[in-house]
Amino acid sequence: FVDWSLWDVLESEDEALWGRVDVVQPVLWALMVSLGRLWRSAGVVPSAVVGHSQGEIAAAVVAGALSLGDGARVVALRSRALRALAGRGGMVSLAAGPELARELAGDFDGRVSVAAVNGPGSTVVSGEPDALDALIASCEARGVRARRVPVDYASHSAHVEELRERILSDLAPVEPKSSVVPLYSSLTGGRIDTATMGAEYWYENLRSLVRFDEATGALLADGRSVFLECSP
Repeated sequence: FVDWSLWDVLESEDEALWGRVDVVQPVLWALMVSLGRLWRSAGVVPSAVVGHSQGEIAAAVVAGALSLGDGARVVALRSRALRALAGRGGMVSLAAGPELARELAGDFDGRVSVAAVNGPGSTVVSGEPDALDALIASCEARGVRARRVPVDYASHSAHVEELRERILSDLAPVEPKSSVVPLYSSLTGGRIDTATMGAEYWYENLRSLVRFDEATGALLADGRSVFLECSP
């Protein structure tokens, strides 16, 4: 699905290459899937999996919901579609809970929205670059830590809606199945039947709020107590 070599990218220090969403997302996915396999080879087998936003593509492969080929299709073609949004948006990480994040975003007439709720004091907002600049200034005045996420597009916002038909078409061949390993969805906030993780799911995964706090809360409520992060 790509015209570049994974090995060449991993060995490269080309900042322009690493700055491309259609390169960095597939590379991160490859590393996450590989780390999952590496842990299994050492006898560490997951009793459940969860993924954050595009990390959920790797989680679906590790759980057995998607084949390796389908996972590659989702991450490669969806990130390629994202290039159409490049330069028109951005994302900011806030040391704030969801209520304060929504209050801050509400000052910008829909130009900024909450993109991800990661925990009780950690959120991400998404939107137009100039509105995000003003939001950061507002945060500084209120003593709220705000940090730019190094992307130039607005995932999990209304910007994504223009990509819907392309994503549904590109990902139509994906054939998810019910996994043996339970998967807790950061789209719904709880455990799901992974047979539902077709093209529409992966569009909504990119467009909708990331409910990572709810998904991890559900894991804890179900008695999970040891979490292993499979990322570089």
